[in-house]
Amino acid sequence: MKHPYVGLPQRQFWKRDPGLADPSLLDPVSQPPFRISAQDRIVTAGSCFAQHVARYMTASGFNHYVAEQAHPIIPDSVAAAHNYGLFSARYGNLYTARQLKQLLLRAWGEFTPQAASWDMPEGRGVIDPFRPQIQPGGFVSVAELERDRRQHFACVRDALETMDVFVFTLGLTEAWVDRRDGAVFPIAPGVFGGSYDPDTAAFHNFDETETYADLSDAIGFIRHRNPGVRIILTVSPVALNATYEDRHVLLSTAWSKAVLRLVAEKAARTFDACVYFPSYEIITSPHARGAYFADDAREVTAAGVDHVMRLFVTHFADVAGTAHTAANVRDTGARAEVRRHLQEMDETMEVLCDEAAIDNR
Repeated sequence: MKHPYVGLPQRQFWKRDPGLADPSLLDPVSQPPFRISAQDRIVTAGSCFAQHVARYMTASGFNHYVAEQAHPIIPDSVAAAHNYGLFSARYGNLYTARQLKQLLLRAWGEFTPQAASWDMPEGRGVIDPFRPQIQPGGFVSVAELERDRRQHFACVRDALETMDVFVFTLGLTEAWVDRRDGAVFPIAPGVFGGSYDPDTAAFHNFDETETYADLSDAIGFIRHRNPGVRIILTVSPVALNATYEDRHVLLSTAWSKAVLRLVAEKAARTFDACVYFPSYEIITSPHARGAYFADDAREVTAAGVDHVMRLFVTHFADVAGTAHTAANVRDTGARAEVRRHLQEMDETMEVLCDEAAIDNR
């Protein structure tokens, strides 16, 4: 043995990866510590990218558990417009680890923010400051909002207490915080409802120490109520839409993703049955040569989502428990199905993204 790198697996050498010649062959996923069956209840949460993950899981035969569902008499199109089924409950985007932590505290009655409601942008009705775009047109009154919130929290408790697998996508480090009690909003007051008051709302960029502490607290909170849950962490490859830091948004994006990636890695190394899945690396890899980003160099294309989720299915799914297996993908009929799926995704890939509203105001 001439040096310690002799005999290491091919995947540990950059130039030996087949993805260099054919990006579709890139597979940086290590053997996961657990598998997922068709019966396992999967709960998803996180940033905008997590919505793609949830949608694909459902289409791939996984049991994406939706605890908060629309009334049976409501047409599917109306339910979709009101964001039912987007995540396992109608909590909207949870961009930061602090948001996840506070959602848990609020759902179990351990934290009640002072910001109970915001006025709608047009002045008619109210919206939830922590789910500003979840209800198109807003709520008629604060009373209606509070009733919906109670039902929502009950569904959050049900989802987290009964799930088998929790998939959380870390998205951002920048946030707006209520100075009065530390409540974190998914978007700055005034962008979509409410009004901006610098004496009340403050900008905060969570660093790696704060983010890890929040994620660790959230995992501990969940595991206390659901000890056997398996956890999959991902980092969104979607760049920041805007930054409040006095610098180019590209620099803020690089810093934010570095923090989130570090935190996800640390959590995966610290907690049992907790693993990191490299969706961020698959989309942003030089192997893809930018092909997985749309023309705005920010949004992820359907082909990129398909590559990520194809590897997810290959590595995590029990073969008998999902519609798309590694063997099926090589089959001609399955390839046609994948192409049709990609076309449909290109036509319908719209996600609820609070951060995108910044450009509209």
